[in-house]
Amino acid sequence: MRICSRCIYDERVPYIEFDEEGVCNYCRLVDRLKEEYGTGEEKGKRKLEEIIEQIKREGHGKPYDCIVGVGGGTDSSYLLYMAKKEWGLRPLAVHYDNTWNSAIATQNIRIMLKELDVDLYTYVIDNKEADDIFRAFFFADVAEIEASTDLAIAEVMYRAAWKYKIKYVLEGHSFLTEGITPLKTYPLMTFNKFLFWIMFARIKKIRPFWYITYTKEEAQEFLSREFGWRYYGGHHLENRMTAFYHSVYLPQKFNTDMRNNSLSARVRMGKMSREEALKEYSKPPYVEKELVSYFKKRLDLTDKEYEEVMNRPPKSWKDYPTYKKRFERLRPLFYILAKAELVPMSFYLKYCFPIKEE
Repeated sequence: MRICSRCIYDERVPYIEFDEEGVCNYCRLVDRLKEEYGTGEEKGKRKLEEIIEQIKREGHGKPYDCIVGVGGGTDSSYLLYMAKKEWGLRPLAVHYDNTWNSAIATQNIRIMLKELDVDLYTYVIDNKEADDIFRAFFFADVAEIEASTDLAIAEVMYRAAWKYKIKYVLEGHSFLTEGITPLKTYPLMTFNKFLFWIMFARIKKIRPFWYITYTKEEAQEFLSREFGWRYYGGHHLENRMTAFYHSVYLPQKFNTDMRNNSLSARVRMGKMSREEALKEYSKPPYVEKELVSYFKKRLDLTDKEYEEVMNRPPKSWKDYPTYKKRFERLRPLFYILAKAELVPMSFYLKYCFPIKEE
């Protein structure tokens, strides 16, 4: 199997290509983004300082000047600290609770809010509604079983920003390191609402870690030492649905192990050798005890139903109606919006280009 000469992405990664040096197109994309954003360099630091000053100016006289989404994980916890203590901002923490949080994640949120004296806006979805949505994605045989969570988090942060007249949402993302039941409580973001938030409300999404040097390991050590924050055992394991998605669902049904993202990132950053990363990647993912039982109980699945779905051939998102073609047609518009930081650049790169047919 062909493997990138620089990271550990192999030919199983969708739409991967290798250049004459054996380096994959994803590594080259990281290089281009680092150059564009000045990541970890003086250029990036100056740009982030300018953004922070602009946030302060536009938030003057308001109770809060920015939104920070929190989930109890490393990135959001460290971003909340940086926003409040290092950059002098006045963040409002926003949490979308799909009722699948681990006890450690919930405790981490509580600790960080208390120690930093930050207010919290929480949106809790009805248990059954959240589980019905997850169940529908599971029976659809698609990999994107957690798509509803990502969309809801985005919508909830937009709603909170609109309610408190906040123009900036800070996200703890780093490209270096990562049925028909009526919906009454689910914060659905339709295409029209998406355009409303970015073009009328003009709420900007800023990813500070794109501009500075950031590593999860150093952030985790700092948070644990200074706040008593606890690590939850692995990449994206702070939420039990996310843990099932990464540790069980993708590896067993789709032969996909997304640990290659974080491991490849560590290799690119010089935090781990390719040999060490490949050795770690060869081990089976950690699966929390009783995780599968919990998943089946929450989604009201019999053992037979669960096994049937897990053993059925996977389907693709392309088998269902989506907004993908619309995003492609509007690519010039979304490029302008991405440059204006009204949508993340990663959204433009991931969703606005035609997919090569395999």
